[in-house]
Amino acid sequence: MKIFADYHTHTIYSHGKGTIEDNVKAALEKGLEEIAITDHGPNHILIGIKKENFRKIRDEIYRINEKYPQIKVLMGVEANLISLEGDIDVPDELMKYLDILLLGYHTGVLPKDFYSGINLFGKNTLGCFVKALRPVIREQNTDAIIKAINKYKIDIITHPGAKVDIDTKRLAEAAGVKGTALEINSGHGYITSEYAKIAKEAGARFVIDSDAHTPARVGDFKRGINIAEKAGLLIKDIINAKEELK
Repeated sequence: MKIFADYHTHTIYSHGKGTIEDNVKAALEKGLEEIAITDHGPNHILIGIKKENFRKIRDEIYRINEKYPQIKVLMGVEANLISLEGDIDVPDELMKYLDILLLGYHTGVLPKDFYSGINLFGKNTLGCFVKALRPVIREQNTDAIIKAINKYKIDIITHPGAKVDIDTKRLAEAAGVKGTALEINSGHGYITSEYAKIAKEAGARFVIDSDAHTPARVGDFKRGINIAEKAGLLIKDIINAKEELK
């Protein structure tokens, strides 16, 4: 199995360590055919991409695509869930700059309103200490992500289950219907092989990404490939996989 694209990488525009060109050069060294630059959404506290930089990144990627025609560079963002109704932190007027849209459920995020903050983030924190709340919180988390993928054209759900608990089967069923891939994250190790088996049976497809925050980690898929193989996933199950040339 060969992974030909890395659709989840970060740069200095959020809290990555390298420039866009640094990541592209690293991808070329790894023999990748595509790479996406997907910095954290604007509401990610302290590290989110500034809204005024969307146009700047778009222009930079345009120039880099001209400079390196041997690789396709996509502009994306790892958007954040900011409400129970599935709202994300990328306004409609900024969507026009994007080639690919990722969604992650992170907790260090400015919510849409106070009510959303209490439910999305406060309850998950409380659930760490109150076991009786966990089943309700799990369903709430899952409902919010499903609402998001029904509201927006989301290409990838990043590291599902890494930050907050979710119902993998329910999310996988909804993602399968909408054509949204579930990420096997080579950095976090989520989703696990056990969850991947459940998600595959529910009709989901997958993507293996590095979630690189340094250029050196771009294209590092070893952990993700291992999870996929343990789960019995085939090349057809993974949107950025193909047969490796002998």
